[in-house]
Amino acid sequence: MPDDSHERALKALERRGRLRELSPRSGIDFSSNDYLGLASSPQLTEAVAAALQRGVAVGAGGSRLLRGNDPEHEALEDEARSFFGAESCLYFGGGFVANYALFSTLPARADLVVHDALIHASVIDGMRAGKATIAAARHNAPQSFDDAIVRWRAAGGTGRPWIAVESLYSMDGDCAPLADLIAVARRHDGILVVDEAHATGVLGPGGRGLAHALEGAPDVISLHTCGKALGASGALLLAPRVIRDYLVNRARPFIYATAPSPLMAAAVRAALDLVHRTPERRERLANLVAFTGRELERLCGIAPSGSHIQPVILGSDEKAISVAKALVAEGFDVRAVRPPTVPEGTARLRISLTLNAGEEATSRLLDTLATILRKVPA
Repeated sequence: MPDDSHERALKALERRGRLRELSPRSGIDFSSNDYLGLASSPQLTEAVAAALQRGVAVGAGGSRLLRGNDPEHEALEDEARSFFGAESCLYFGGGFVANYALFSTLPARADLVVHDALIHASVIDGMRAGKATIAAARHNAPQSFDDAIVRWRAAGGTGRPWIAVESLYSMDGDCAPLADLIAVARRHDGILVVDEAHATGVLGPGGRGLAHALEGAPDVISLHTCGKALGASGALLLAPRVIRDYLVNRARPFIYATAPSPLMAAAVRAALDLVHRTPERRERLANLVAFTGRELERLCGIAPSGSHIQPVILGSDEKAISVAKALVAEGFDVRAVRPPTVPEGTARLRISLTLNAGEEATSRLLDTLATILRKVPA
């Protein structure tokens, strides 16, 4: 039987307006991470059907260190390594487990991990499960990272510093100053870890991410998730070969997990090929981002993020929920994001721009949003 404390905790969340519930898809998509519209595309559907026809298995049947290591996994890793320009690649079942494996396994007890204050929960949980010292740096402030490392050294820190950032932040839509951050890492003989989840397929040369110029360097590790712009699932960890081999031997979330579906590995291979062959998808999305930015500023007086992730910060949980519900009632799938996912006092709408909705639908969304915001008390 569940403990009464669980029910009390749920009721407390409900009183604070923070009770999470699963809700069905409804309305025009302004909330998914399917940025290039690949998830339901005929191209990926056909690629999966073709994979089934050639005998690719739906399930792996075991961990990759047992019988679960399928030729599709190895083909994907080789193609992704080449596509992104890294020395090696390791395919995980998802971005969360990949970050958890990385940060719980690689930094040693004598090391320091300095993370951006807005880093994803998967990194936080991975660091907490690891052995290294942890320090937070101000968001997108390279000097804050540098200062944290200097303080740690002055206090007797003897290991290696690791810097953990996202290239494009999932709730704010802003980009990390990667050139400055790699300079900090190299000044202190450290390693830069870049989560490219929301940039993969969309930003950087050929959709290869914002850290593409750093790929292949011995002091850089990147993570490219497959469940967002690539329209499939899983995550590709790009790193020097020694890092890959160490994770295969030491990362418990990799060793003891059933391998990802070989069929999904085939889907990711097809998605990478589509990203390479259809640059017009990125161009259409970039045009939509520019259009949305202009209209959002004109209609709502809100500064655009400049990316396909546009926050509308409303402050209170109640206001964010109220505005989101009003938009849903008008046929737009926009979700309210509340603490602890975002900092206290910054509850917001997260408007996600994808090729599942064009300029006409986006224009109607912004007109509706402007009307609703005029009615909401300050």
